[in-house]
Amino acid sequence: MRVILAATNEQLGVMKLQDALRKAQSVGLDLVEIAPNANPPVCRIVDFGKFRYALAKQDKEKKQNSSKLKEIKFRVNIDEHDYMTKLRHAEEFLDKGNKLKVQLQFRGREMAHQDLGMGVMKRVKEDLVTMANVEMEPKLMGKSISMTLSPLPTNKRKRKFEPPTDEFVEEDDAED
Repeated sequence: MRVILAATNEQLGVMKLQDALRKAQSVGLDLVEIAPNANPPVCRIVDFGKFRYALAKQDKEKKQNSSKLKEIKFRVNIDEHDYMTKLRHAEEFLDKGNKLKVQLQFRGREMAHQDLGMGVMKRVKEDLVTMANVEMEPKLMGKSISMTLSPLPTNKRKRKFEPPTDEFVEEDDAED
């Protein structure tokens, strides 16, 4: 098996199990198998308690990142430019792996035009189809319509609305 000393990341080379165990005991650490399927298998001489702690910390970080819920609010008579800006933000949130709650607020007499609100929500759903799955269909609750989207797997996401690039083309000042 190939043996690595974790403290210095120094490769001690390929050795027999007994030799590797003896080396680990002489340093006062443990021998941990890292890659059993490799040829030869890879082991690391490391403090097992610290190794377990580091693995638990990595798992905890992975769980924290996937559970965020971001929210974007729309209005029935939203302007086209504002709509596109909010969609770009929505794509950014989904691209980072966050869930997205899309909410459309009604005010006053806008409640009489719930069909327009549903139309906006349908448009959002169609525009974000390349980035997310609909977890909860648009649903009227009180004076708002809510919908929840969850991101597609990373390899299936495709952004439609890229943020504008800040490239300024400078022209050479021609001297006369």
